[in-house]
Amino acid sequence: MKRFYKEVDIQPALGGWQVTLDGRAIRTQKGAGQIVPTEALARALAAEWDAQGEKIDPATLPLRDMADYALDVIAPDPAAVADKVLTYGDTDTLLYRADPDEPLYVRQQELWEPITKRFEERHGIELVRVSGIVHRPQNEATLAKLRDALGKQTPFALAGMEAMTSLAASLMVALEASEPGADALALWQAASLEEEWQAELWGRDEEAEERRAKRESDFLRAREFVRLAASD
Repeated sequence: MKRFYKEVDIQPALGGWQVTLDGRAIRTQKGAGQIVPTEALARALAAEWDAQGEKIDPATLPLRDMADYALDVIAPDPAAVADKVLTYGDTDTLLYRADPDEPLYVRQQELWEPITKRFEERHGIELVRVSGIVHRPQNEATLAKLRDALGKQTPFALAGMEAMTSLAASLMVALEASEPGADALALWQAASLEEEWQAELWGRDEEAEERRAKRESDFLRAREFVRLAASD
């Protein structure tokens, strides 16, 4: 699509902020007003539009897409998305570890156990660790507390958390990365431990490394979306 506007700006709107193109307020892909909760997020969205060249490239509007998803999909039924994200509580990457006699287990303990313990303390829960690939469910009390934590999130926070959870295959990593001051890159690297381990053992494949770099970038962007949506 050819760029159809010259000026990009933001303006206060009922309940938040809105991007304008030549004075016209942006709408979501389903036609709702794209009103976001913070000025910081509005400015980041405006920057995406301002950076477009003669042609608009939808692939370079990822924050726009997350904002639309928050408003069009999550806001009407946040519980449905929270339940979807919660399924990772039972299959969290950081809880499924190698057998104790394997070298990988030592690396997992060093990297994953401090994150897991911090997460348990933050939420007042005890998580089941599993050695091997046989699934073991978390208890209902634990899942209820995690459901409550997700239920307290705004649609915008949930949009970013859902993306992070899916990319990291870890609800724990997503919730920890969403905390103020969290080291999101270190958390992503922890979630990617097994991929890194395999690369160290068998060598690096260029295409696989490019895919992993793309996923890392997407994860960090989703975390930034959560931060911007809560920054005012």
